[in-house]
Amino acid sequence: MNQPISYWQTFSIVLKRDLQVAVRNKGDVFNPLIFFVIVITLFPLGIGSDSAILSRIAPGVIWVAALLSALLSLERLFKNDYNDGSLEQMLLSPQPLFIMVFAKVLAHWLLTGVPIILVAPLLALLLHMEEAAYGARIITLLLGTPVLSLIGAIGVALTVGIKKGGVLLSLLILPLYIPVLIFSTGAIEAAALNMPYTGHLAIIAALLMGA
Repeated sequence: MNQPISYWQTFSIVLKRDLQVAVRNKGDVFNPLIFFVIVITLFPLGIGSDSAILSRIAPGVIWVAALLSALLSLERLFKNDYNDGSLEQMLLSPQPLFIMVFAKVLAHWLLTGVPIILVAPLLALLLHMEEAAYGARIITLLLGTPVLSLIGAIGVALTVGIKKGGVLLSLLILPLYIPVLIFSTGAIEAAALNMPYTGHLAIIAALLMGA
């Protein structure tokens, strides 16, 4: 008699599957990252090379670009599984659905959030970000990008059965992203001015736990 697989095995199987599918479709990995880079590099070209202006807007630019990059890749979170019937099999599985959903959300973050976190330091140099703000930028991205994936999963679940639901997804999710954007940019700006920003980080961490 076959022994039932554990929750951890279920989590690992779904996570590994999603990562393997993304590696085969390299556009799923590179498109959000390329979009993130392009959005940020357009600002120095459009605004000019004034380091004071670029330094002032750098926190907002980086976070808006990260937010839009995450949104760009969200629709594929459940869509492919819905189209090929895999999502229906997950719903019929005896394993808890939240474990499989969490594995898919983690895979999305690993494929979109982590590359953004790794590339952001180079782009921060392009925007002449204050050195004092580098630590705050990394911490806010580490705490904030998982929130984007977790909240985004709610919107994707609500629109997965709708053809061309990308616009509706944006309308549902963008208002929920605003608190993350506000407190993350606030923390980076406070760090650049050598002011305490632990309160901002605490709120972002609370948003992460709530998500």
